[in-house]
Amino acid sequence: MVKYLLLWALAWICIVPINGQKALKIDREKLVKRHNISHTEITPFSPLSVGNGKFVFTADITGLQTFPEHYEPGIPLGTQSDWGWHYPLNPRGYKLSDILKPYQVGDREVKYAWRHSMASDTFKANASDWLRESPHRIHLGMIGLEMQKKDQSPVSIEDLKNPKQELDLWTGRMSSTFEIEGQLVKVETLGNPNLDGISVQITSPLVEEGRLKVKIRFPLGIPQRLSYSFTQNDQHRSVLLDKRNQRVLFSHQQDNDLYYIGVRHSAGEIQAGGAHTWFLVPDAKKPKFECSLVFSQFEFPLNRIPHHDSIRIANAQSWSRFWKSGGAVDFSQCTDSRAKELERRVVLSQYLTRINCAGTLPPQETGLTYNSWNGKFHMEMHWWHGVHFPMWQRAEYLRPQMAYYKRIQQKARATAQMQGYAGVRWPKMTGPEGDESPSGIGPFLIWQQPHFIYLAELLYQDKPNRATVTQYQEQVFATAEFMASYARWDEKRQQYVLGPALIPAQENFRPETTMNPPFELAYWRWALRTAQEWRKRADLAPNPQWQKVIDQLAPLATRDGLYLFAENATDSYLDSAYLHDHPMIAGTYGMLPPSPEVDPKILEKSLDALWTKWDWPSTWGWDYPMLAMSAARMKRPDWVVDYLSMKTVKNTYLTNGHNYQRFDLSIYLPGNGGLLAAIAMICTQGAWPKDGNWKVRWEKLRSL
Repeated sequence: MVKYLLLWALAWICIVPINGQKALKIDREKLVKRHNISHTEITPFSPLSVGNGKFVFTADITGLQTFPEHYEPGIPLGTQSDWGWHYPLNPRGYKLSDILKPYQVGDREVKYAWRHSMASDTFKANASDWLRESPHRIHLGMIGLEMQKKDQSPVSIEDLKNPKQELDLWTGRMSSTFEIEGQLVKVETLGNPNLDGISVQITSPLVEEGRLKVKIRFPLGIPQRLSYSFTQNDQHRSVLLDKRNQRVLFSHQQDNDLYYIGVRHSAGEIQAGGAHTWFLVPDAKKPKFECSLVFSQFEFPLNRIPHHDSIRIANAQSWSRFWKSGGAVDFSQCTDSRAKELERRVVLSQYLTRINCAGTLPPQETGLTYNSWNGKFHMEMHWWHGVHFPMWQRAEYLRPQMAYYKRIQQKARATAQMQGYAGVRWPKMTGPEGDESPSGIGPFLIWQQPHFIYLAELLYQDKPNRATVTQYQEQVFATAEFMASYARWDEKRQQYVLGPALIPAQENFRPETTMNPPFELAYWRWALRTAQEWRKRADLAPNPQWQKVIDQLAPLATRDGLYLFAENATDSYLDSAYLHDHPMIAGTYGMLPPSPEVDPKILEKSLDALWTKWDWPSTWGWDYPMLAMSAARMKRPDWVVDYLSMKTVKNTYLTNGHNYQRFDLSIYLPGNGGLLAAIAMICTQGAWPKDGNWKVRWEKLRSL
């Protein structure tokens, strides 16, 4: 009996690794809750969001979108969804063929979607702008409070006293309190885990005194950063369609785009305000007011809108399931002064990527919080948005996005055929339909091409069965077909080469002259090798052309024992023109698993040479995790922590957990996703420092 008790005790203790050791199971609720956000900030960079992965509502200090103008310089207050796009009318019939520009590729010309300027061609410039902005994501509705002071004047943000806002991460519950002339206002804001909407409960003497209403405004959707405009009111249409049994249905239409907003409320009446504005006016006999809103592409049955209490329960259950699932990392036993902040970033990044990046489309870099790059998403960023989900054993949040590739496959194939290639060429900056956007950079990038293979491989590792192979093999093979045909045979060198014309992931290179950037070379080989493995899994013979490219692709160029940033960049480590943007050589042995073509000793020497020379302010939020992953592969734990904790503006994480970049890009979710991917790799590689200060506990993580 004693023997069995001892075995049981050992089994219980040996659950969670600590730097390769075993430890007690992590108390996940305690871990998450110690990073609940509690703040009193009324700054433009402090809004909090609730959402479900397909819909996000971003609120100011009142718990709603009461003072959007105050937040416009920082993080705008958005209401966005996966499906909420505007497709502007096209009376002049602009099409992609209008703006194509030929570039020399070997002995032939290849056309690219170039962004023309007014100075060169007015029609092509207008076409470029229209194609770049269409379609664009839109703001679905501004939901805020309308409050009056005792003298009947409107409450301004300066009138809020003693504000406090809390976000309980474990339950997804946002609580906001503030005072107006000594009267307390309490607002509870919840995301709806099952429908695209929110639910709000307001408690205050101001309700009984008739000095508080809920204000619903429908803005014009625009392609700019704010995604909303309250001018040009004649360019869209808002209608109250139905009003009965404390429920109301609105519609909003802009050009041919129509959507609906259903509201369940405890208001005494509905009042029309100015253009595209309505008020929910609470019953003055009660101190508490509730409303639940659902946004939908289709007319939503009003009797299906849940009550606030049921949403509170469902929301708490949904978030509890999320936090109990997949991976967890606990830094509480670390004594290094940087560990606590790193744990905060990791926990908040899980929350932010869950609400912003777990929909049916690849996310834009600002997720569903506000617009960046005309509200479109960037396919090369899908790696940073998506890989962490299966690495943290939450692959179910990535799988729905993979269907997008299949949906746009024919357009991607048409692009490849137009340029004279086989297979599919995935777009760079795009929207739901998969159309390429004109640019002087985007269409020349190629590092998004292997991403589908990488993502599919992670999903296969999660479920290594024939069903996974069958589900993704068509797109895996079509991706590899393009990659093999894109590699150009150089008869003189007797090698396959990449470029010209291309721009590498380190974007400060000209497409006309760039050849064989190291990350793209390494990624090409890895992806084609992996595609061959997929053929084996599908009981198919290896593709001989793919193998030729694998075997005869140019090697990574070096000079003086260091990796060059491109074969033509022979002065890489001397010329400041190259020493900025993304240090992509790190990705060759970090983002990618080890390969015989990448020498870790040369890479370590190369990165060491860059430490004092690189223009670190020019880097981006995902560069630090990329470097940390490379350090983890090279077993340099000192570098791991230095990279993750580097003190630069673009490695700043705000109170709400968002990765700040610059004044017009105040949040950057590739930084959050990259951090989670790096943490998974560092843990699974056992790459935390062994100095006794980093006793990191972790569960259920994996990496390739």
